Amino acid sequence: MPYGKHRDKIMPHGVDIPHLHRTLIPLAAIYSAVVTVRNKLFDCKLLPVEEFPVPVISVGNLTVGGTGKTPHIEWLTAWLSQHYRVAILSRGYRRKSNGFLLADENSTAALIGDEPYQIHRKFPHVSVAVDANRRRGITRLLSVDPSLQVILLDDAYQHRYVRPTFAIVLNDYNRPIYADYPLPAGRLREPMQGIQRADAVVISKCPTQLTAAQYAEEAAQLHCNPTRLFASSIVYGNPQHFTSKQTKPLPDIAPNGHLFILTGIANPLPLQRHIEQYYPNATLLAYPDHHNFTQAEINKLVCRINNAPQPTAIITTEKDAARLYGMNLPTAITDRLYVIPLVISMQDRPDGLTLQQLVTDAIEKKLKRQGE
Repeated sequence: MPYGKHRDKIMPHGVDIPHLHRTLIPLAAIYSAVVTVRNKLFDCKLLPVEEFPVPVISVGNLTVGGTGKTPHIEWLTAWLSQHYRVAILSRGYRRKSNGFLLADENSTAALIGDEPYQIHRKFPHVSVAVDANRRRGITRLLSVDPSLQVILLDDAYQHRYVRPTFAIVLNDYNRPIYADYPLPAGRLREPMQGIQRADAVVISKCPTQLTAAQYAEEAAQLHCNPTRLFASSIVYGNPQHFTSKQTKPLPDIAPNGHLFILTGIANPLPLQRHIEQYYPNATLLAYPDHHNFTQAEINKLVCRINNAPQPTAIITTEKDAARLYGMNLPTAITDRLYVIPLVISMQDRPDGLTLQQLVTDAIEKKLKRQGE
């Protein structure tokens, strides 16, 4: 795949990708070949693939981290759970447990992973489970609740041992896959051709409404069916206080003061840009994705708060808050800590087609076959 074919409106900061390790391109070619052979083995049915009687909707991507899978899972959950009995299955990345685990009132981010815990807190009426073995996880979910009508698979696009009813792939608007390389030189988990397996492609984190011409151009760049291409944007809500749950407009949480942005996510740049509209001098404290904050890091933050212009406040994401809930935080932190919610807004296509229509059609078709 050629590198460096970018357009200014897609890559506004230039044509070079900061994460590209050019010296590792030969290793990327080897990695790509191995993954391609693996995919061929699945395509030729030389590796086992299981299809389940219940509709399975897979949400994933071709890159490592940062495309917005969890908010899209939450968006799907919010409207699907109004019409179907839904469960969510994730692998529970970096959790301190093994095997199948169904979330309950005793679950923590450490036990089931920060993202599943976040979803469980938001949708307590929906079953949330974790299992790295998705086939086993689906089987266990159906044994626990045989009335399930839809199962959402979080980050399972490369888990080809399960045949999804409908597969959704996300592509970050700011980091398009057609301008990337396979691991370890770039961030692609598999060659770009893998997008052909998707039933729908969503360009995530779009800053503005895409035009019909942009849809056509994106479809050509991604080599995907233009009628199966959608776009979504991030919408930030009013921050909610960590303990009192009181919400405030972002400009009101530290008026004329200083704001710290505490994150352990793959790409904090969109959040930073949003906050800097109101706090141009905000301090970004960015840690690696899924980072487990240490007491030493919390103590260091307290010192920075004490030396900063007052009043001070701390903004963190829902994903980071899921890990912070399990810590014994000092009041110097909890009194100032706010969690900013993030929701997905699906853009309208020029032809009026919606992703909800495609997903619903796939579910209903599967359920109809199940009832025959």
